[in-house]
Amino acid sequence: MDPITQEMLSSSGEINTFTITTTSSSPSSSSSSSSVAGAMMGPAAGSSATTLSRYENQKRRDWNTFGQYLRNHRPPLSLGLCSGAHVLEFLRYLDQFGKTKVHTQLCPFFGHPNPPSPCPCPLRQAWGSLDALIGRLRAAYEENGGKPEANPFAARAVRLYLREVRDSQSKARGISYEKKKRKRPPPQPSSLPPPDRGI
Repeated sequence: MDPITQEMLSSSGEINTFTITTTSSSPSSSSSSSSVAGAMMGPAAGSSATTLSRYENQKRRDWNTFGQYLRNHRPPLSLGLCSGAHVLEFLRYLDQFGKTKVHTQLCPFFGHPNPPSPCPCPLRQAWGSLDALIGRLRAAYEENGGKPEANPFAARAVRLYLREVRDSQSKARGISYEKKKRKRPPPQPSSLPPPDRGI
């Protein structure tokens, strides 16, 4: 067996690691899975992972995951030939690992934020996770020598797709994705001197 360890985004924005095994003619081969740091970032990068922020580590894992997706593509794709259409293909591919229930229009729970019972509607990647993923990949592309004007993650088609996913999930799940205004904390009472007690 020839294992390929891959990482996929969950609806919480975290990466799940799973192993895909392919059969080979060698009977003595055995299946094994590697750690996220070892398989996706390499041994040298794994040792410096502790010094990077959580965002930087996530960005590196996402970048390696996308690179592996391109290598496994049929036919294999180089980054230089990657376009916004390939990014959309990648995002649709990720939906099979989604954990967010998105109701269809025929579902009685369409637009219901808290359905009272299960339904057969599909699981998808949450819009917020995809939006954050594209932001990290857009930054990683340029950090790895890509030109901003050729960035496939910044393509208009990708922006339109994310907007469409946001709007459709908002309607299907009955959840508003408008940015919430931060509430300012109430002013703290100033410390007053103790009252003067006359004798």
